[in-house]
Amino acid sequence: MKGRSLVEVAAGAIVLAVAAIFLGYAVLHSGRGPVMGEGMQLTARFDRIDGLANGADVRIAGVKVGAVTASRIDPETFGAELTLRVDRSLKLPSDTSAEVTSEGLLGGKYVSLVPGGSERLLADGGRITETQGSVSLESLLGRFIFSVTQMNAGPQGQGGEQGAGSAQGAGAPR
Repeated sequence: MKGRSLVEVAAGAIVLAVAAIFLGYAVLHSGRGPVMGEGMQLTARFDRIDGLANGADVRIAGVKVGAVTASRIDPETFGAELTLRVDRSLKLPSDTSAEVTSEGLLGGKYVSLVPGGSERLLADGGRITETQGSVSLESLLGRFIFSVTQMNAGPQGQGGEQGAGSAQGAGAPR
């Protein structure tokens, strides 16, 4: 009996070790691991960054080139200021723009960089000045519902009156 429990404990330990190896491999090779200390640090100020967390991707043309390393509120403008770490080998023009984008309807958020055409380049510690904040899906749906209800309310009231007037006009002799 004692020998059997020792074998079970050893088998459990082996299973846990293999699971830990798979987890480590997945974290290191998924692109979601810890943000590397190397890279160029940039800052950007946004009006809103709904749902964007530290560690979120920074992408150019859909390819991950960095990560968001910090976010804070600017006490003067009450805007969100992000610190980004991007691949140092990229030579980003100084007029590069950044926007908070969603991966899909239910997907996560990331920062999308769109390189500009300037001859000057962003240096380490530089600031991206052209930004577009997160678009609130709830706000867009609210506006859409409001506009649809306004469109439906307007023509019905006018249509009923026009219909009555046109019916009276149809029976009138010319």
